[in-house]
Formats: sequence, structure tokens, C-alpha cells
Amino acid sequence: METGIAQISRTPKAGLLHAVPAAGQAGRGTQAPGEGFALTIAARECAKLIFDHEHDRHDVALGIGLVAAKRASLIGRGPQLGDVKVAMDLYGLRDAPSIDHQLSEPFRGLAHSYVLQRRFVDAVDGDELVATGAPTSL
Repeated sequence: METGIAQISRTPKAGLLHAVPAAGQAGRGTQAPGEGFALTIAARECAKLIFDHEHDRHDVALGIGLVAAKRASLIGRGPQLGDVKVAMDLYGLRDAPSIDHQLSEPFRGLAHSYVLQRRFVDAVDGDELVATGAPTSL
């Protein structure tokens, strides 16, 4: 019978790490493991939406991914489909028959400006984001 490999010197798996506490300053953000996966999930979910103007799709998908990543980081885990759905519901995207200029307005230009991305994410109330939607546990 073989013994297991000692875990003491191993680097912890990224999915098991908890988020670093928020720095408390605007534009600083909160890290979570695998935040980039929120962008993948958001792109998949936004591909299901009908856009009046196709050029708005990338901005919307990016904004939803950023908000979903913020929610996951505040909870202290990696992003999940529920985080993306909460972000989409926050902006009324899942209930809309099509996404027009009025619904896509908050996301306008996000794909081209990091400064706009930080302002957009900082404007979302973290307490409201965590309190709404899907379960917050793993």
C-alpha cells in the first residue's frame, strides 16, 4: 500500500483559494480564483440574446462578465453560471425580447476602455449584488 503525497509543500489549487479582502478603494477590485472564466460564461449566455445592433454584443458580454466576476470575488470563490445570471438580471437582459440601444447603453464602450470598465464595476453595489439571485455557497 502506497502513502499519499505530502500536501504541506504543494501550492494550493486556485479553485480552493479564497478571495483577498477588498482594498477599500475605488478601482482596486477584489481578486477571485479563475475570474476570467466569468467572461467565457458571459459570452456564452450573451450569444443566446438577440441584439438589435450586433456591435453592442461584445460590450454587453464584457460588462456582464465583469459584474459576475465581482460577485464571485465578493463571495470568495470562482465565477459560476449563477453569477452571470444575477448580473444579467441586474440589467434586465434575460427578460428582454431583444437588446436595443437603451438596454445596452450602460455597457457602451466598455470593450475599448479599461477606465470605463473600472468605473462600471465600481458603480455596482457589492452588497446588493451578493444579496440577490442564485445561492452564494459553493
